[in-house]
Amino acid sequence: MMTELFTQLIILQWLGTSFGVVQVLLARKNNSNNYLFGIISILISLYVLYQSRLYADILLNLYYLVMSIYGWFYWRMGKQSKEMPISYATKKEQSIAIAIVVGCFLLMAYWLVQHTDSDVPYWDAIVCAFAWAGMWLMAKRKIENWVYLNISNFISVPLLIYKGLYIYAGLTIFLFIVAVSGYIKWKQTIANETQSESYAQA
Repeated sequence: MMTELFTQLIILQWLGTSFGVVQVLLARKNNSNNYLFGIISILISLYVLYQSRLYADILLNLYYLVMSIYGWFYWRMGKQSKEMPISYATKKEQSIAIAIVVGCFLLMAYWLVQHTDSDVPYWDAIVCAFAWAGMWLMAKRKIENWVYLNISNFISVPLLIYKGLYIYAGLTIFLFIVAVSGYIKWKQTIANETQSESYAQA
């Protein structure tokens, strides 16, 4: 029974990883359709994470699901019914992101310690906290999302290895590399758009 479950989890990890890879590559290219692939990856991950007792990550993925739907519409329409550009976070948005990290960590840590059988409550909570903030910034199309997501990725790799989710650990390492590349590419995009606006106003 355990062997059959282990095999099933490996297959699902590969499947979820495939959709996750497509999602992050499209996000790097600033393509709003990345969210569609992300949603499929999230749904697969929910089952795998439940079997692995990573409860904070389950809540994180449910949050990803909501933010993916929101982000897909926001990227396409924004507030002006036109596609929103990439930009740097304002001081207010940066403060909100930090508040999300602190608030999420405290809430998740308390819930995991008091109400679940998690054997890695604080570890799971800190991964979740930075990812929540990063996903919020991603939905807002803010370049700082890559920084927060990569902090989460960096902490998440040893956690996934500890849990035996080696395929997801490999995906997370890949996501870390793509996030670095994504930050550089988004920064270049902002610079190019700023330059184009300067020429247009001249």
